[in-house]
Amino acid sequence: QVQLVESGGGLVQAGGSLRLSCVASGSGFSIDTMGWYRQDPGKQRELVARFTSGGTANYADSVKGRFTISRDDAKNTVYLQMNSLKPEDTAVYYCNAKLYRSGLFYNYWGQGTQVTVSS
Repeated sequence: QVQLVESGGGLVQAGGSLRLSCVASGSGFSIDTMGWYRQDPGKQRELVARFTSGGTANYADSVKGRFTISRDDAKNTVYLQMNSLKPEDTAVYYCNAKLYRSGLFYNYWGQGTQVTVSS
């Protein structure tokens, strides 16, 4: 069974850093796109950063210069290094991946990890 497992959320003061990790576990798939979204209560889920199918990293304007997405293909893992965190970065962060399995593409979401930035 394929699933996305996230880790690394928590509570940090403004200006601090956190690193999120997401592993695509299971077998029999390849990764097309993978990245991070976030959602605050009462708001729509929004893109934070992701790798496109061509390997390009895209970022939301609000995190450019502060967040860095990276990946380890051998481990099917994507990371999100978050620096200079602001209270407005507080949200549940979700890993997302489009995986190719048995001739079809499937969209997966992780369970979410809470990031709270105190002022």
